[in-house]
Amino acid sequence: MKPHRRKKLTIILFIAAGLSVAVGLSLYALSSSIDLFFTPTQIAAGEATDGQRIRIGGMVKEGSVVRSEDSLDVEFIATDYTHDLVVRYDGILPDLFREGQGVVVEGAVTNGTFIASRVLAKHDENYMSVEVKAAMDAAEAARALPAGAANGS
Repeated sequence: MKPHRRKKLTIILFIAAGLSVAVGLSLYALSSSIDLFFTPTQIAAGEATDGQRIRIGGMVKEGSVVRSEDSLDVEFIATDYTHDLVVRYDGILPDLFREGQGVVVEGAVTNGTFIASRVLAKHDENYMSVEVKAAMDAAEAARALPAGAANGS
């Protein structure tokens, strides 16, 4: 092979290798930041693994919010009216966060408790995200089924 062809081939191979590394790193970064959406019922069923970064949605259970007196730690229960999930958050809650209202929380489940990294409250009294609304409707429909109807008896 002629020297100038070898040099061109080497340059092309280095460029291809560099692009491959860049694409691989980008895909790795994207995969680790993907948040899957779950309900408290799905968490109770074990559909999310411990430490997996996810989002949960539901309602903040009335009377469940407990604030620390000496830090920003907050603990509350997110519910889909079928199952409850204890959520812990260290930070300032959104102004619209209230008991009895919808919430979407990002973080990970650790030993049955959801450790939140971010809390999102609904925008106004009429807003509920599509994911939360669908999950709440499904939970309500499951509760409305008579005993034995779910398994075809």
